[in-house]
Amino acid sequence: MSTLNLGILAHVDAGKTSLTERLLHAAGVIDEIGSVDDGSTQTDSLALERQRGITIKSAVVSFVVDDVTVNLIDTPGHPDFIAEVERVLNVLDGAVLVISAVEGVQAQTRVLMRTLQRLRIPTLIFVNKIDRAGAQDDRVLRAIAERLTPAIVPMGSAHELGTSSAGFTLHGAADDAFTTRLAEVLADRDDALLAAYVDDGAALGYGRMRGELAAQTKQALVHPVFFGSAVTGAGVAALTDAVRELLPAAEGDADGPVSGTVFKVERGATGEKIAYVRLFSGTVRARDRLRCGADGDGRDGEEKVTAISVFDRGTAVRRASVAAGQIGKLWGLGGIRIGDTVGVPRAAAPEQHRRDQRHHFALPTLETVVTPCRAADNGALHVALSQLAEQDPLINLRQDDIRREVSVSLYGEVQKEVIQATLAGDFGVDVTFRETTTICVERLVGTGSAFEIIDKEPNPFLATVGLRVEPAPVGTGVEFRLEVELGSMPYAFMKAVEETVRETLHQGVHGWQIPDCRVTMTHSGYWARQSHSHGTFDKSMSSTAGDFRNLTPLVLMSALQQVGTRVYEPMHRFRLEVPADTFGALLPVLARLGAVPQAPAARGASYVLEGAIPVASVHALQQQLPALTRGESVLESAFDHYQPVRGTVPARARTDHDPLHRREYLLRVVRRVGASSG
Repeated sequence: MSTLNLGILAHVDAGKTSLTERLLHAAGVIDEIGSVDDGSTQTDSLALERQRGITIKSAVVSFVVDDVTVNLIDTPGHPDFIAEVERVLNVLDGAVLVISAVEGVQAQTRVLMRTLQRLRIPTLIFVNKIDRAGAQDDRVLRAIAERLTPAIVPMGSAHELGTSSAGFTLHGAADDAFTTRLAEVLADRDDALLAAYVDDGAALGYGRMRGELAAQTKQALVHPVFFGSAVTGAGVAALTDAVRELLPAAEGDADGPVSGTVFKVERGATGEKIAYVRLFSGTVRARDRLRCGADGDGRDGEEKVTAISVFDRGTAVRRASVAAGQIGKLWGLGGIRIGDTVGVPRAAAPEQHRRDQRHHFALPTLETVVTPCRAADNGALHVALSQLAEQDPLINLRQDDIRREVSVSLYGEVQKEVIQATLAGDFGVDVTFRETTTICVERLVGTGSAFEIIDKEPNPFLATVGLRVEPAPVGTGVEFRLEVELGSMPYAFMKAVEETVRETLHQGVHGWQIPDCRVTMTHSGYWARQSHSHGTFDKSMSSTAGDFRNLTPLVLMSALQQVGTRVYEPMHRFRLEVPADTFGALLPVLARLGAVPQAPAARGASYVLEGAIPVASVHALQQQLPALTRGESVLESAFDHYQPVRGTVPARARTDHDPLHRREYLLRVVRRVGASSG
C-alpha cells in the first residue's frame, strides 16, 4: 500500500472543506456528509471554526483509493491564515486547487497557484459549485489560462450548470477536440512527443498521451482541470480517480536514516505537546530517541518518543511506529517546534530545496499591541500568547520590557479577532488591541563598517568585534561571513557573534527589520581564560560569550548608522471591478490613498482596474467602496512587493529603537546588567 500526502487549497468559500467531506464519504470513511454551515465537518474541529464556518487550522484525515492511502490535509482559505498553508506545503506530494465556478479565479487563488508552481508541487484543479446559480465553465477556463497558467487540460465538460442536475462528463479517446488539445499541451513540453506529433499526429496513440499526461502532471508541468460539485457529488469520482492516477505517491526508504519535518504542533488535554511529522525516510518507533531542531538554533539534544499515532481511514490511530511516506503524531518531544527537522536533514533535490526554504509567502505586514483587560492577567497573557506562538510562529510574539507591552504580527483583522476569541475561550484572558499598524522593512543604502577593540575606550567588554554591512538582493536573507581566521578565537564566541547579528537585525536604525544583507566579521579578539593563583576563575580577566553578545549589537548598529537605511512599506497588488458610471468618482479616492492604478479595461457595463496600493490603505479602500459604487464593486488584493516610503519615515515608537540613542540605550542596559550582576 503506497501513501499520497495531498493538500486541498483554495480561496475562502470556494468549497474545499465540503469537497473534503465528499471525498471521505465517497471512500466510505464517513456515513454522513458534514456541513460547514452546521459546524459538523470532520476537519473543522475547533469551536471557533464551527462558529465562523471557516477553516482556521490545517487538519489531516485519511482515506483509501484502491491501493493508495491518501492523507488529505485541509488548509485554511482565508488569507489571514496563510501561515497554516505555508507549513503544509513542505510535506505535500500533490495538491488539489479548488476554484468556485461562480466567483472564478480570486486573489488568494493566484497567490496559491504561483506558489504551487514555484515549488513544483503537482496540482489538479477542481472547479467546484457547478450546481450554483451563476456558475460558468468557459469563463472560468479562460480566467485560469489567463491569470493562473496556460498549461491546463480540461478533462471533461460540465452540463446543466446552475441547476441541481449539473454534471460532469469525462472526455475520452473518441473526442477529437480533446485529444488534439491534449496532444498540443503535452507536445509543448516534450520534444520527442512534439516530433511524433508533427510527423503524424493521428498516429499518436491515446494510451501514450495518457501516460505522458500522468508523467507531466507528476512533474508539475501541466494541470488537469475537472468540474463538479462537492454538494451533489458531481465530478468527484473523476477527481478521485485522477488523484490516484495522475499524482505521485510518496517516496522514501523505511529502512534508511530517520528524516522528517514538523508542520504542526498542538497541545493535548493535559498540556503536552503533540507534533505532526511527515516522515521522508526511515521509521520512528515508540521509545526511540530523536534529534530534533532547525539549522542554526543551537539545539542538538535528543528526546524520547513516548507515543505515536498514524492517520488511517479517517483520523489518527495509535501505532507502534510511523514509516517513510506517512504522517504521524508524536508525543514526548517537549522541545519540538514547527519547522523542525526530525532526525537527519533531508537530502533534497533542487526543487525540494525550494520547498524547504523557510517562507513561501510574504511575512505578516501588520502588527498590534495586545493588552489584557485586567492588569492581573499580564502573566497569563504572556503564557497564552507563547503557546499560540508555538502553533503559529509567524505571529512573532515580542515583549517590550521598557513599555511593558506585548506585540504580535498579523495578516489581517480576522486573524486578530480569532486571537482575541481564542485567548478568551481557551485561556480565560480577555484582551483588547491597539490600532493595527503596518510593518515596514529597512534596506541598506550602501556599505558601512565599525569595530571595537578589547580594553580600549569606549568598549566596556572583553571582546574585539569588527563588522562590515553590505546590501544583499531582495529575498536572499541575512548572510554572515568571516574575514578573520575561524581559529582566531573559540567557536562559541564566533557563534555568539553570528547569532547576535541575526537577532539585532530584527531592529534596524528605524526599528524595522533588515531582512536582506551581508554581514562580514572583520576583526576578532579575546582574552583567554585566566585564573588567580589559588585557581579560581576570574571573569573580569577572561572573555566570555556574553562579552561578544553584548558588544556585537553596538558595533553592528554603528555600522548601520554609518551607512544608513531606507524604510520600505508593503504594497498590495489589487484588482478592482466597478460600475462604469462610478469610475470617475473612484480615481481621486485611489490617489488620496496612495494607489498607483494602471490603465482601466472596459468589460461590458464595468471597468476593471489593476494596480498597487499601500497595505496601510487597503482597509480604508474596503470601507469606502460600498458607498462609492452602490455596493457593486469587487475588490481583490494580495501582497506583491515593498516600495520606498514617501514623505515622513515611520519608526516604531519605542525608546530603544531611536536611532540617535540606540548605542547609548544599549550601553545603559549593559551597565545596569553588569552592576546588578556584580
